[in-house]
Amino acid sequence: MLRDALRRFVAKEIEPFAQQWESDGFVPREVLRKMGDQGFLGIRQAEQYGGAAMNVLGTIVLAEELGRSSFGGFAITVLVHTDMASPHLQHAGNRAQLDRLMPDLVAGRKIAAVAMTEAGAGSDLAGMRTTARLDGDHYILNGAKMFITNGVHGDVYFVAAKTGGAGRGHHAISMFILEKGMPGFSVARPLHKQGWLSSDTAELVFEDCRVPVENLLGEENKGFYSLVRNLQNERLTLGAQALGEASKAIEITLDYVTQRMAFGQTLWEKQAIRQKLAMLLAKVEAARQLIYNTAWRDTQGHSVVAEVSMVKALCGELVNEVMYACQQFHGGFGYMREAPIERMVRDARVQSIGGGATEVMLEEIAKRMV
Repeated sequence: MLRDALRRFVAKEIEPFAQQWESDGFVPREVLRKMGDQGFLGIRQAEQYGGAAMNVLGTIVLAEELGRSSFGGFAITVLVHTDMASPHLQHAGNRAQLDRLMPDLVAGRKIAAVAMTEAGAGSDLAGMRTTARLDGDHYILNGAKMFITNGVHGDVYFVAAKTGGAGRGHHAISMFILEKGMPGFSVARPLHKQGWLSSDTAELVFEDCRVPVENLLGEENKGFYSLVRNLQNERLTLGAQALGEASKAIEITLDYVTQRMAFGQTLWEKQAIRQKLAMLLAKVEAARQLIYNTAWRDTQGHSVVAEVSMVKALCGELVNEVMYACQQFHGGFGYMREAPIERMVRDARVQSIGGGATEVMLEEIAKRMV
């Protein structure tokens, strides 16, 4: 039912309009509020806040169907809000924080971002340099964050900072709730990307930003564990999004090659083309089984750190393999901006980078092999 509802929503509310959002550089907030009205932004949240209280399998369906929209920027705008930012409040927020913010996040009245990445600290969380110093009943934040999805038009930001000084590793990271308009907190600049053009991405700056102590999210100096915990969910989500993108690309290409004539035949009648697409479909279906099995095992309480890393590495590379072949089979048309596959190729490239680069994921797997 969830999959069918999402697919109808995407067909009616997203696909006819999303090309304009690519030009605008962001997804209109009224669209996200419509998603909230339909319950799509609260799949994992508690019923008392308007959520559906589903497990990670619900997230996988959401991510896969948004990936199938063929607009990666739209998909990541939603998924950062639902599964990369909001879970920090869900897991670590106290009752007052949850009551104040979660209903608006579930309804889409406020959109969330998570700010942990810096110019010199991505997967290496211990390398972050943003600091938070306690001063009476406030923390004073100084530093900057880079590549922050929903950073330009977001409303609520879950920000990681060093609370024990810049040189104490990951044991002194804390999380804070910041909201747009706080003195000392600003969007330094929007960032212009190769793909995901309908996703607003920003560099954020904190200059003596005063954050009330009640905006500390969870325990002081325990933020690293919150970040690592949700990276597992983030990587599964990105794997499912990539899977949806790959599936859609194969469908689009199949439709094209069964109609495009060359040398008196359709391209589909060329053995090399149909066999390549058949093998790619087999790989996508195999990846789908790994994703859903890993998600199910997570619901059963199993440790799936290695498997999640496999999902992220495999799907991030596979979606790019699929896009390369699909664009190739579109010929010159596949290089034109009017071709959906051209946009999908650009959007897919980041899947092997963001949320943990393939090389980082393979190291996580390797550490658990011996």
